[in-house]
Amino acid sequence: MFSGIVEECATLVALVKEQENVHFTFKCSFVNELKIDQSVSHNGVCLTVVSMTEDSYTVTAMKETLERSNLGFLKVGDVVNVERSMMMNGRLDGHIVQGHVDQTATCINVEDAEGSYYFTFRYTFDKEMAKRGYITVDKGSVTVNGVSLTVCNPTDDTFQVAIIPYTFEHTNFHDIKAGSVVNLEFDIIGKYISRMIQFN
Repeated sequence: MFSGIVEECATLVALVKEQENVHFTFKCSFVNELKIDQSVSHNGVCLTVVSMTEDSYTVTAMKETLERSNLGFLKVGDVVNVERSMMMNGRLDGHIVQGHVDQTATCINVEDAEGSYYFTFRYTFDKEMAKRGYITVDKGSVTVNGVSLTVCNPTDDTFQVAIIPYTFEHTNFHDIKAGSVVNLEFDIIGKYISRMIQFN
């Protein structure tokens, strides 16, 4: 489980395809603190560390993960947002993030808000999935590329988020522009509530 508070950006230094899987090798500042079998969020996707060197670590993504997320678009040199799993004795500064990406969205607009930024994203709307909580609500939580954010101005298939300079500089939001594909995870609490309502 994660909080959506990104620790830093990791750089992809190698990728190897093996049948339907892809092995991604990253470099970041906390490599020496990792261990085999540890969970790390990459652009909001929970992946397990499978091997390590002194300055890099490798994770493996299977076909479903590659199809459901933007990891399949990565190339060597790209950066991803990374976060280690949450410590249960720490503060929950973001919101409950599972690291299970629901779908992707496309950035359709970036607006300069005199120092901060408004990003608008569009995602595929499915009425049946919406009934199960796969939606955004005003002032609710959503995870974009692993970043815990507050929704504003939602419609059936779009929403905005406001990005402050610190988040813009310390995550890969500085690389997102119109046309960029991002990972979405909808709020798990909303999913549970929607599911429970169906039984009433």
